[in-house]
Amino acid sequence: MLTIQAITKTYPNGVKALNGVNLSIEKGLFGLLGPNGAGKSSLMRTIATLQQPDSGSITFDQVDVLRQPNELRQRLGYLPQEFGVYPRISAYDLLDHLAILKGIDNKGQRKEAVDGLLAHTNLFQHRKKAVSGFSGGMRQRFGIAQALLGDPDLLIVDEPTAGLDPEERNRFHNLLVSLGQEKVVILSTHIVDDVSELCANMAVLGNGEILLKGNPLTVTEELNGQIWRKVVSIEEAAEIESQLAVISKRLFAGRTVLHVLASEAPAGFDSTPASLEDVYFSSLHRSRLVKQA
Repeated sequence: MLTIQAITKTYPNGVKALNGVNLSIEKGLFGLLGPNGAGKSSLMRTIATLQQPDSGSITFDQVDVLRQPNELRQRLGYLPQEFGVYPRISAYDLLDHLAILKGIDNKGQRKEAVDGLLAHTNLFQHRKKAVSGFSGGMRQRFGIAQALLGDPDLLIVDEPTAGLDPEERNRFHNLLVSLGQEKVVILSTHIVDDVSELCANMAVLGNGEILLKGNPLTVTEELNGQIWRKVVSIEEAAEIESQLAVISKRLFAGRTVLHVLASEAPAGFDSTPASLEDVYFSSLHRSRLVKQA
């Protein structure tokens, strides 16, 4: 169990990245959903002991993360949003080097671990190739391989599927699901489908605050009967946005599809089943209204 209590963080430039974040995360895949700039990476870096918060506490299975960072690091695997690699070094040699840094000193154990992780991430056949020449999806899978060195209990992956093609994204999803059985896996992303497809529990983070948390199916069902849909022209969309709580707007066949949050049907709108995307956008919409009040 990972317990985060009242975590705050303000950077020297005055940006308040985290504002009293509280979360309890059990084994399995947990989705942290939020737009760019919401504070997701700041929270991930804080959990990973890469930065200290201004206040609050974090514990992981009796380990005080902020006071005992080295103990947490021995049990942590971390795939940041961006990670660099040495040029011209093969996947095998780089992973072997990282295993040494992780403290796996026995050569036989290290070879077994490296071979096993490359096979598990479907990279064994590419082990002699330079990681710097890998595709985006292959680099992300290598990132997971290095994060799994030492068999960590806590795994953090930050925006792992951004920029991946559909085939690589599905492959990466399957890999994450296989890892989520015995570990606490935190998936930080702005991609709603990643959370809806993978995670049994989730939270929405906006402006450094937790706006909503729960099971994706439950929070979606709670919104049913409050989402209304209408296909309009661009001109009509602008007028409706000035009158109603439009939570999302997208194009379909050259027309604009609006989703509106309301307790009763606005004139000309049809009821539509709520989706996790509607939950996400409605949470952000309510947060903006509170900020404006």
